[in-house]
Amino acid sequence: MKSFIKSLYFNQLFFTVLIAIVLLAIIAFLVPSLFGVVKLLFTILIALSIFDILLLYRNKTGVLAKRDVPEKLSNGDQNPIGITLTSRYLFKVFVKIIDEIPQQWQIRDFEINTQLSPSEERNFTYHVRPTERGEYHFGYINVFSKTILGLVSRRQQYDYNYMVPNYPSFLQLKKYEFVAFTNKLKLFGLKKIRRIGNTFEFEQIKEYVSGDDIRNLNWKATAKRNTLMVNQYQDEKSQPVYSVIDTGRVMKMPFNGLSLLDYAINSTLVISSIVLRKQDKAGMFSFSRKVENQIVAKQRKSQMNLILESLYNIQTDFSESDFSRLYIDIKRRINQRSLLLLYSNFETLDALHRQLPYLQAIAKTHLLVVIFFENTELKEMVMQPAHTTREIFQKTIAEKFIYEKKLIATELKKHGIQAILTSPENLTVNTINKYLEIKARGLL
Repeated sequence: MKSFIKSLYFNQLFFTVLIAIVLLAIIAFLVPSLFGVVKLLFTILIALSIFDILLLYRNKTGVLAKRDVPEKLSNGDQNPIGITLTSRYLFKVFVKIIDEIPQQWQIRDFEINTQLSPSEERNFTYHVRPTERGEYHFGYINVFSKTILGLVSRRQQYDYNYMVPNYPSFLQLKKYEFVAFTNKLKLFGLKKIRRIGNTFEFEQIKEYVSGDDIRNLNWKATAKRNTLMVNQYQDEKSQPVYSVIDTGRVMKMPFNGLSLLDYAINSTLVISSIVLRKQDKAGMFSFSRKVENQIVAKQRKSQMNLILESLYNIQTDFSESDFSRLYIDIKRRINQRSLLLLYSNFETLDALHRQLPYLQAIAKTHLLVVIFFENTELKEMVMQPAHTTREIFQKTIAEKFIYEKKLIATELKKHGIQAILTSPENLTVNTINKYLEIKARGLL
């Protein structure tokens, strides 16, 4: 009985009719002949309501609902959430679905309205975009069913407290991981890099075909086989590539809902996959006041899973990053010359100059690429016309900061350190481009 009362809801139509009857009853005090009409209408309302309740509750099953959620969410991407409704009624019902979405999205007015024919099954899909890694808890699926009378509704609840973790963007990973191995690079903003020199490993001797480089002719093999033979080369393999993620306060700046830290994490996941598929060794670590989450660069089947789990747990400590500690740990732990992709952010030349000696020291033994971010909000401000003195002043300051970012990139290159200045949304593409360029030119 208690569960029945909790699941029974009187709809707005019921209360509208009830209020109309009450108003008519008030008028009946002045016109007594209306009392009979009031009693009749009230009796009809109660009778129809009871009949409506019997229709809804006669079938114990009612409307079934099931939520289809991925095993894990992809951070910063549109993730599909499916709901399947199955009617067990023998008549048409009108259904309202209220899904209790995780509190991280702060959505309190989500609902789907539909109607189901007898014994009909229907699927619905909506999309959510998480912007914080961690656990997301879905509450009840609340299903409110009503008949064509519409006086009462029956509430049923399903799939309470379903937890799904939100991982770095594996959807972005699937989007980009094959790009480095196809001929459609330009469609994704990736550049085709011209190979320079002959800095590749020997692979095999094969018979010459039209288009092979005649400079690679193997005259000894040609003499033995009495046909033209050429040496075939492949990219050097098993080269260590580390993604180094700054987790200090400078990486908490938001852009389109995601922090710079999350953009760096998503990019690290993609570039690590491409590195492994290029048969190089992928590794990573994060740093702020100390170096953490270190995954040694290796080429093994479990490497991507190790990197994914490590990236899932990375959080900022809102402190000033210690580049001297970073230099010491790299010197101690990474003995082989490696490609280091350092994700950080420098807003001013002074901020760079404080860390430049440590970056130079790292670049002496490793190939260091510093990746930092454009301030896209400042770029938008510069593009807007200025009408007042205040707006002119703000635009001038914005142009100064944008120019200083370019000076930072120039300063790094002047000291033999490669740099990528990128907008957050183009971070992954630009990082892949740089890696492919380094491989093509044999810089590592």
